[in-house]
Amino acid sequence: MITAIGNPVYDYIKTLKIETDGRVLSGCSTNAALALGKLGEKVRMIGAIGDDFKTHFTGKLSDLKIEPVIIDSDESGGFSLIYYDEFGNRTLDLLARARDIGAINPEHYKDSEAVLIGPILGEVSFKNIADIRANFTGFFFCDPQGLLRRADMNGCIYHEKVTGIEKILGEFTVVKPNELEGKVLTGVDCRKDPYKAAEIIKSWGPQLVIVTLAELGSVIYDGTRFIDIPPYKIDLVDSTGAGDTYMAGFTYEYLRTGDLRKAGCFASCVSSIMIEQIGPDFILTESEVRRRQATLLKQTDFTVRVKR
Repeated sequence: MITAIGNPVYDYIKTLKIETDGRVLSGCSTNAALALGKLGEKVRMIGAIGDDFKTHFTGKLSDLKIEPVIIDSDESGGFSLIYYDEFGNRTLDLLARARDIGAINPEHYKDSEAVLIGPILGEVSFKNIADIRANFTGFFFCDPQGLLRRADMNGCIYHEKVTGIEKILGEFTVVKPNELEGKVLTGVDCRKDPYKAAEIIKSWGPQLVIVTLAELGSVIYDGTRFIDIPPYKIDLVDSTGAGDTYMAGFTYEYLRTGDLRKAGCFASCVSSIMIEQIGPDFILTESEVRRRQATLLKQTDFTVRVKR
């Protein structure tokens, strides 16, 4: 069992190639849970959602036999995401906000092999995280995007480093920022030196740090070595969920092999499949991921092309 924690959202998305017809299911922990479910993993999903989308949400989970733990909310959360280039850069505005998750019964995660923390807008508190770690000694993964986001009075999303985040990120087995989050956390431009950013975050205490760099690939750091992971080249349709499904893929493969390079390449390939498609009905099979993973594993001389 893998437990994913964080609110689902229903987003409006517009890219250079597509525009959604209304709002579609997304969210960091949600996309990770969906990917894991499509890979055949037993998954539990904890999040707050309103009656406006609850029936649709529970139906999507039921299709993949994902166990829902629903926190009732007055409304479901959601963003407007407008992508303006081919590298995942976008505007991000708040459409609606669900309630915070609040205290989590340890019975909802103590049976898990891994717990994934993937908030979208501060709904998982530092106390939540500390309480989980106090009751759970297993594989603990954080995508920090929702720990760094805030919304202004006009609903525009901005990012800031919050007091105490160094200590709380030190509780995790894996911390996986993207390039923007890496810069917010460390002040380092990850397009120039993701290795330095990874070293700084590693000094806070997590066992592993992964910095994802969109089309450049990703970097894994275990405190002694850096592993550069290539991207799988695809025709990008919608980069929403890329990091979320990377988290799912890495967790799935690392728990099976304990091999960082295999897990990174598997994660890169899961992510590549997600961003060729749009929405929660993306098609994902382990056989296709394995085919792509084999291609990446052959690239033994790959290095991330940073702008030094």
